[in-house]
Amino acid sequence: MAKVLIRLDSTPLRALGCARLRCMSEAVDSRYPLGRFVRPEKVSAAVLEEALAEIAALPAALRAAVAGLGEDQLLTPYREGGWTVRQVVHHVVDSHVNSYTRMKLALTEDEPTILPYDENAWAALKDGVDAPVEWSLVLLEMLHARWVMLLESLTPKQWQRGFVHPEHGRLVLESVALMYAWHGRHHVGHITALRAARGW
Repeated sequence: MAKVLIRLDSTPLRALGCARLRCMSEAVDSRYPLGRFVRPEKVSAAVLEEALAEIAALPAALRAAVAGLGEDQLLTPYREGGWTVRQVVHHVVDSHVNSYTRMKLALTEDEPTILPYDENAWAALKDGVDAPVEWSLVLLEMLHARWVMLLESLTPKQWQRGFVHPEHGRLVLESVALMYAWHGRHHVGHITALRAARGW
């Protein structure tokens, strides 16, 4: 598959689910229906504001993506060898809980080194495989309400605080916010692409 690159751009491409991201590719990799996230060198206030709006909108978008799906559909992998739709929903919560915690650590500690987690192992646990998607949808709504409240309160100086990821180095909060705005769209894209392909 061709590698998909994303770059920040001033042209909205909402029809592609990319917002201010331009997706450039000859062939779409089913693992990355909207392309891979690329950290920008600089983040404008407008791009950061849009990222917060997308984080706020994610719970409703994810709920809409799974609306009306039956048990067999929730147990369908979004791609061959991939997670089921149910696991994707639960993964979004697992990942965003971790990110919310990491951001609060960065705001209250001096450059903390965070602990990575094995997302595939988490997805394979009982709650990732069998819990009702509604549990994670409700949890995501409450989590994002608090997360957005926190992010909207940050000063320019606080946006430059960061944490150290053992594999990816230092990450500042403004970049993390953009990453998780993309992350939500990325997984909604997995589900909506599957629904389109299957005629659901």
